[in-house]
Amino acid sequence: MPVSGPAGSLHPRRSELATPASSERMCAKAPASGADLVFLDLEDACAPSAKESARPIAVAALTGQDWGSTLRAVRINGLDTPWCHDDLIEIVTGARDALDVVIVPKVRTAHDVWWVDVLLTQLERKLGLDKRIALEVLIEEAEGLANALPIARSSTRLEALIFGAGDLSVSLRARVDGNFDPLTPYPGDFWHYARAQVLTAARAAGIAAIDAPFPAYGEPAAYRESARHAALLGFDGKWAIHPSQVPLAHAEFTPSKQEITTAEDIIARYRAAESEGTGAIGHDGRLIDAAHVLLATNVLDRAAQQPPES
Repeated sequence: MPVSGPAGSLHPRRSELATPASSERMCAKAPASGADLVFLDLEDACAPSAKESARPIAVAALTGQDWGSTLRAVRINGLDTPWCHDDLIEIVTGARDALDVVIVPKVRTAHDVWWVDVLLTQLERKLGLDKRIALEVLIEEAEGLANALPIARSSTRLEALIFGAGDLSVSLRARVDGNFDPLTPYPGDFWHYARAQVLTAARAAGIAAIDAPFPAYGEPAAYRESARHAALLGFDGKWAIHPSQVPLAHAEFTPSKQEITTAEDIIARYRAAESEGTGAIGHDGRLIDAAHVLLATNVLDRAAQQPPES
């Protein structure tokens, strides 16, 4: 779905690339990845001893590089850690208008989002920022999954819910491998319920839904299959933990030429029949009615949202 970005324009979120904020080398390479959004990670990608020293590295990367149309984000540490408060203050104070999005991990309740929203509001007023900083939040705790809908509706800053399979595995005590897949054969999609909960909450709130990371970056075909399944459900994009996953995500979350052609044909045929007073028509042995037109419109809206190189 089209999502209004911090600058007020529609911005795709097909790929969200994780980059360790503590690595100057990786931060310098991130703008060239072509990702729709890059987040400099102060949380899981930084050892406790490196979290504070990573903040100025992140600020320098956000302010000192040409990011083009890529959304610039930072994932802060969780609200229950000793780093969260200073993460927000130091990053926002240093980056100012060079920061588009703050990603909040391990959100459990709507009140968690409210706390970050209030602090951002105070900082924006104090610093006289011209642009409002957006939020994305991770649903990766059992309590957060149970509260997905109120979380999705908790703030007008909120632009996306992110499904986090890793920490959710821990919270649910799931028996999974390092790629968050079940240890033994499982009937059906192991994560379907959780994904559907996150997606439904996001759609009810009118915001984007982003699928979980795929740690096995050396298995591009498997990543693409995972992205395809998420796209079929309706997700807007997927996390990438390696730059090589970015084009794979774009391929799956961008409508194909055939999808676009079919959507345009459905709408044209329906409108022609509608002008003659017919509310539903048959084409190639299938019914076309108002619901099919709305589905086709979704395809064209998504296509219109993509950058020219897509």
